[in-house]
Amino acid sequence: MEKAERIVDQMYSKDAFSQWLGIEVVAVAAGHCVLRMEVRETMLNGFGIAHGGISYSLADSALAFASNSQGRHALSIETSISHTAPLKAGDIITATATEEQCSRRIGLYRVEVRKADGQLAAIFKGTVYRKSQDWEV
Repeated sequence: MEKAERIVDQMYSKDAFSQWLGIEVVAVAAGHCVLRMEVRETMLNGFGIAHGGISYSLADSALAFASNSQGRHALSIETSISHTAPLKAGDIITATATEEQCSRRIGLYRVEVRKADGQLAAIFKGTVYRKSQDWEV
């Protein structure tokens, strides 16, 4: 198992929120992560569509795993999301986090959340602060 995978395994094992959401880790590499989950009835808002926090939370977890997979502890310092399509109960959504830039202290990431048919549901951007502490795995 690669170091990036060991880091994400360690993070996920202690991440009760991601586990509660039903997030599945699909793929991990240094600076990259793919996560998947199913939208449940209990995640819908008054309009009968997924609360915006659902796609945000999936994307935020993908950001956390991708940025930490580089081997150093990383914490988000700024994030934003644009919702481009509604999500409904039963939708399987996938978040793909891609590193766009990484320096000694700052990392920039883009996360695309897509429905099973490939339709873009949200675009998330995140900036992380990379601490000097390395992951011990």
